[in-house]
Amino acid sequence: MNFLAHIYLSGDNDLIKIGNFMADGIRGKHYEHLPAAIQKGIVLHRAIDTFTDAHPEFRKSTHRLHARYHHYAGVIVDVFYDHFLAKNWSEYSDEKLEDFVSRFYKSLEIHYEHLTDKTKGLMPYMIEHNWLVNYQYEQGIARILYQMDRRTNNVSKMQYSVEELKEFYEDFESEFKTFFVNLKVHVDQKLLEL
Repeated sequence: MNFLAHIYLSGDNDLIKIGNFMADGIRGKHYEHLPAAIQKGIVLHRAIDTFTDAHPEFRKSTHRLHARYHHYAGVIVDVFYDHFLAKNWSEYSDEKLEDFVSRFYKSLEIHYEHLTDKTKGLMPYMIEHNWLVNYQYEQGIARILYQMDRRTNNVSKMQYSVEELKEFYEDFESEFKTFFVNLKVHVDQKLLEL
């Protein structure tokens, strides 16, 4: 899953959200100096990724993209799935997406001293362009995929995957919805264990 889903699945604890959000940039056990709740967020992020990669609906989505995008297919589907979460936000939360995202941005500022350098570098751009809210729009997803493609020196061709999103939109959305119900149950159990 991509940023929005990881944050959403973290529950109400701001530090767990932050850990879950910045976990991709943390290798091995290089997080044991951080507050316990951030550590839980990092562990939760890894559990979400493991569950996601093995889930049959996620794999169905990635299979549709694999011939053209190879190992980037999973990254693309992560972004697609954040689009469907944002687009259908009212099915998953009583809080408006804009309010949820605003609170998260504020918590990043409050806990700035705990952020990784990578997160500190990403944060201003993410807030300025309001990525998390703009995930709900196809043009927002297109912009994100274009930027991600540029970071691979256009090797990934991710920017072109918007074509598949449009062509197989209902399939991706249906797969997301089935998958996300299962993921939510898994994450709720994992949070109890942590």
